[in-house]
Amino acid sequence: MNPTAHAYRTGWRRALIETKVSLTTPSDLLGFVIPAAIMVTVLLFLRGVDIEGTSVSLGSMSMPSLIGMMIVWSGVIGVQGMLVMDRTNGTLLRAKSMPGGMTGYLVGHLGSIAIFTAFSVVELMVVGLVFFDGLEFASPDRWLLFVSVFALGLASTMPMGAVLGALIDNPRNMGLVTIPFMGLIAISGIFYPITALPGWLQAIGQVFPTYWLGLGMRHAMLPDAAVAVEIGDSWRTPTMFVVLAAWAALSMVIAPKLLSRMARRESGSSMAARRKMVEQNWG
Repeated sequence: MNPTAHAYRTGWRRALIETKVSLTTPSDLLGFVIPAAIMVTVLLFLRGVDIEGTSVSLGSMSMPSLIGMMIVWSGVIGVQGMLVMDRTNGTLLRAKSMPGGMTGYLVGHLGSIAIFTAFSVVELMVVGLVFFDGLEFASPDRWLLFVSVFALGLASTMPMGAVLGALIDNPRNMGLVTIPFMGLIAISGIFYPITALPGWLQAIGQVFPTYWLGLGMRHAMLPDAAVAVEIGDSWRTPTMFVVLAAWAALSMVIAPKLLSRMARRESGSSMAARRKMVEQNWG
């Protein structure tokens, strides 16, 4: 049996098991349902606020962006948190000790995050289509665009999460990523058009995938008239795909090298020291 193929099959089985566990664990479900419910509730209050120059409400405009943000959050923060916590609890060290264990470990975790994110996105999309007027999602080209942006979004964000997870070896340092990440979300045009921001903040927001995922989702789900609030009155679809593909390519080049270095440095003594530090800091 091909060892690599066996590792991928094992990883895929692990992904299905982890997804089933997450979908049947109340704490995991509440961790998604409560924040999503709060954000959707806020958007519901904005259904009556139309954006100037369009027939689309601010709530409807923000729903596709919220879906894009969820993809980024799961891909970056979800993968990073997984790696950091597994380095502390010994999961990563156990995976390293088995033939093909690291491949199976990564395939399993990345697969489960991708599947759970897909479930979450579908739930948000259904809520949006039921409760928000102005969302258009009937033609095949919009479905194709939606699926393409979703897949490319995961491909561009999950390797970024792996890079950050390989660089951070202590759970208490996760805030070094989370806090700046929240700042990027604030300037990415999630809850309001990015054109409302100063030009220099618009430039920063357009460097990262969050804005482009939101833009791609808005193009897939909103009527053509909604483009009036976008930069240059254009969806800039080719640019969107190029930026997301560039982030995916760059992250996929860097991530394997950092993950290999991280795995080589893992040992029983380093894990024990890390766990002791966490216990001291968190009591």
